[in-house]
Order: sequence, then C-alpha cells, then structure tokens
Amino acid sequence: MGANLNKGKKGAIADINVTPLVDVMLVLLVIFMITAPLMLNGIKLELPKTKEVNPMNLTTEQVVLSLTLSGELFLGKDKVLENEVTGLIREKFKEAKSEVLYLRADYGIKYGSVAKLVSFLKSAGITNIALVTEIEEKK
Repeated sequence: MGANLNKGKKGAIADINVTPLVDVMLVLLVIFMITAPLMLNGIKLELPKTKEVNPMNLTTEQVVLSLTLSGELFLGKDKVLENEVTGLIREKFKEAKSEVLYLRADYGIKYGSVAKLVSFLKSAGITNIALVTEIEEKK
C-alpha cells in the first residue's frame, strides 16, 4: 500500500521496502527472548529444591553470585576471586540500580561454606541477599 508520488513520471521507484527488515528484526527479537534466560544458566550448578515461595526469574540485569561445588565464585558468568568479589558486586549494584544480590550455591556444598560466604558478604555491607533454589517437583 504505497503511495505513488511521481504521478505522470516514469522511472524507478526509490521507496525502501521495510517488510523484510521488520521480518528479520522480529526473528532476532524472538531468538534473544528465548536465549536470554539461558545465559545465566551457563554455570552448571545443582541447586537445592524447595517449594515455591517467591517466584523469581533471573535476568542478566540482576546481580547473581554463583558458588560452585569446587568453591569457585562467579559474578554473572565471570569468575572472580574472593578478595575482589565485594568491590565487583558494588559496581554491579550501581550498573543494575539494585541492592539485591542473588546467591546461587551448588546443592553439594557444605552448609558451612555457604554460611561463611553469606557472613563475609554481610560484614562487607552487602546485606540484601536472596538465596536461589529450584522448584521442587510435585509428586
């Protein structure tokens, strides 16, 4: 449904057909919507399973700290050292404009290791910590 502005003149139409552009952009949008939630799950952890209390969907904008079974710390997808983690978390808080840290810890880690990490974070002034679990399957 284009308008012919060159009435009476013959020649090439110089209008841009945006339909293919819109088609490509919609396909890219769908691809990014599907892959964005999978980006945080790049660090393989077996999370504890609990009943659903507060449903949350983690996004890349949120500040997520992961503790692996071997004791390695990951902030988002980046591996960090324990002595650098609090400074990096504060930087991420400023970027995300949020003060909530989402802590993911592997199911096989001893409770004491997670408790020490939480204590370390709280002593550094990071007090708003949310523990991430998976939803327990109903039988």
